[in-house]
Formats: sequence, C-alpha cells, structure tokens
Amino acid sequence: MTRNRLLPLVVGVALLAAATLVSAHHSEIAEFDPAKPVKVSGTLKNVEWQNPHVWFYVEVKEPDGSLTTWGFSTAPPGALLRRGVTKANFKLGEVVLVEGARARDGSTNASTRSVTFADGRNVLTPTEGGR
Repeated sequence: MTRNRLLPLVVGVALLAAATLVSAHHSEIAEFDPAKPVKVSGTLKNVEWQNPHVWFYVEVKEPDGSLTTWGFSTAPPGALLRRGVTKANFKLGEVVLVEGARARDGSTNASTRSVTFADGRNVLTPTEGGR
C-alpha cells in the first residue's frame, strides 16, 4: 500500500526535475551575457543545422596573425526557417559579420543577435535581437 502512495510522489518529483532542466537549458540569459556584446567579422567555417539550436563557427584573424574560432548559437532550425533563413544562406568560406552576446564563461562562444552576409543581407535571429 505504501508503495502505491509513493509512486505518484516519485513521478511528480521526476517530472518537476525534468521541467527544471528543460527550462535551464533554454535560458539564454544563463549562458550568455547581454552586457558583454561582441561583434566579430570572419570566415564562415562550419554550420551545425540541428536541434535544439543551430550553431555556426567563424574563423577570425587576430591582429597578431593568429586565428581564433568563434562559435555562435542561434535559434532552432524551425524558427529560422519561419524567418526565411535556411542552411543554404550560410555559405562556407563567406565572410560574415556577427553581433551577439558573449558567453558568461569567457569562451569564444556567443549568442547571435544578427548576421550580416557578404552581399549585405542582414538576418536578425530569434534568439536575441530578432525576437
């Protein structure tokens, strides 16, 4: 009898824990700091067009000649598609200008507010500036 009473409690706690994890995962403010804006211009090197978020990587030539790779998180593919943005928009080797908010951990990762492509097209992403 005690086992039957505990089962709903255990299931409830498990669901609450899962909801908390999902909420934490989608907390843009927890991972990126809007008070630390970044503006990066470089060569598009890779695009990971997959859920839960599209990531793309830009290689930046530093003043000393070294190369730094920045990773940019943006919205899920479906949200970008609804704005008319497809993977084909991200042409590897193209120079892009990306604005976003730097990762709180100080790494060279950032959220994406906007992407300006070489032909002048500008895309505001749903993660930040394009809400």
